[in-house]
Amino acid sequence: MKKYMVVEKFKPGCIEANYQRYNTQGRMFPNGLHYLNSWVNKELNICYQLMESNNIELFYEWFKKWDDFVDFELVPLD
Repeated sequence: MKKYMVVEKFKPGCIEANYQRYNTQGRMFPNGLHYLNSWVNKELNICYQLMESNNIELFYEWFKKWDDFVDFELVPLD
């Protein structure tokens, strides 16, 4: 499987609502998208997630579920 770094930048004023959704619905990954690990910056406004999948389109499907709270950047890792 190919690994990716997902950079999540929380939109201003949305962090609380983001975590509320996460606590009630989980990460909401589509089948085939796998979470490996994550880190949050000191300011708690950027999350870095190491993930893997054989289908890059699954990331965009997942991003649509969170784009009201988060701006995403997807970085393929070699």
